[in-house]
Amino acid sequence: MKYTVVPFVASIDQKAGTSEHVAQQLEELINHYATQGWKYVRLESVTTFVQPTSGCFGFGAKPGYTTTRQMVVFERE
Repeated sequence: MKYTVVPFVASIDQKAGTSEHVAQQLEELINHYATQGWKYVRLESVTTFVQPTSGCFGFGAKPGYTTTRQMVVFERE
């Protein structure tokens, strides 16, 4: 069994966007990979810690933070 994992970030208009638009984008991604022989498995949330940066001589330093990304998992034989 082979797997591929791709990031999924939906993009919607702040005023006119709905969850239907998000679902449509996910469906398009799944269908795109299906045409290449991949079978959709699941949508996973991956939590990551982004390391802090020290900046130059302490100026522009940014603290570390935790972020979550959505990943779509596909499989094929």
